[in-house]
Amino acid sequence: MEGSVGSSWCFPDLNSSCRRLQQPHSETVLLYSLLAFISLLTVCLNLLVIVSISHFRRLHTPTNALLLSLAVSDLVVGLLVMPIEGVRHMEMCWLLGRLMCALTPYVSYCLLSASLGNMVLISIDRYLAICDPLLYSSKVSLSRVKGLICVCWACSLLYNGCILIGHLSQPDRFNTCHGECVVVISHTAGTVDLLISFVTPCTVMVVLYIRVFAAAVSQVRASRVRVTLNAQETGPIVKRAETKAAKTLGIVIAVFLMCFCPYYYPAIAGEDTSTSLSYYALLSWIMLLNSCMNPLIYAMFYPWFRKAIKLIITLRILQPHSREMNIF
Repeated sequence: MEGSVGSSWCFPDLNSSCRRLQQPHSETVLLYSLLAFISLLTVCLNLLVIVSISHFRRLHTPTNALLLSLAVSDLVVGLLVMPIEGVRHMEMCWLLGRLMCALTPYVSYCLLSASLGNMVLISIDRYLAICDPLLYSSKVSLSRVKGLICVCWACSLLYNGCILIGHLSQPDRFNTCHGECVVVISHTAGTVDLLISFVTPCTVMVVLYIRVFAAAVSQVRASRVRVTLNAQETGPIVKRAETKAAKTLGIVIAVFLMCFCPYYYPAIAGEDTSTSLSYYALLSWIMLLNSCMNPLIYAMFYPWFRKAIKLIITLRILQPHSREMNIF
């Protein structure tokens, strides 16, 4: 019957070719349209974050430097990882060759690990800003935060090179036919990765944010009973701004945890983490969608980001001295 699901070969000229799963034309068009929309949305939203923070001098703060690093990793996820993973799962064939089979998982893992590292740095930044503002103002500088961001990315590159060293040296060792790119992380390595890349940093983030919110609540209560003298008004205003930023970034981290938790299900269930698992595509895309969620959260809770978007879309950032605009 025309339009029914069938199968063909990924590489018809090779006897060892894998089979390609053929979907109905209408379903294929819908899935590719959805993939293109999600990828394009992820790229555009994160590009707006990058342009906003990079262009306006008032946004050159340590916290925003961390958001910029996070947006860069999310941008590359939308630009490279989403399209490649989308085509792989829809076509059920790997068409990019052996070298890309080796590099694509490594790049993907590095981007996601860097995102997690940025989240940890963000939680530490907010903890110091709320709970120890004197130390924050004297010790936390833009140059030091940039150095920490570089260390975060370097550690991500090194760590994932160790985790995927077997796959990088022999990317086709688990393939059963020509047209596969199977990545397998053993249960032992997956458990170690679960502890190092997820449990430990997530515990740090949760503990720090519990303390941040406890400090924020105490500051709000104290401000309600404080005498409203003109000389004392500036302090509470700054505290409220810091508290609002902490709440927004707390939401970012909560969404991050919800998106990343399912990916570690195989390690928790005692299985090898393999791209050949029947449910791996679902776990992978739940995690990848986090790269699109972050700038949406900024747009909902950060007025400066909404104002920056208007200035960028209307091309007002091309005007002289636009870098000095006050967008708060």
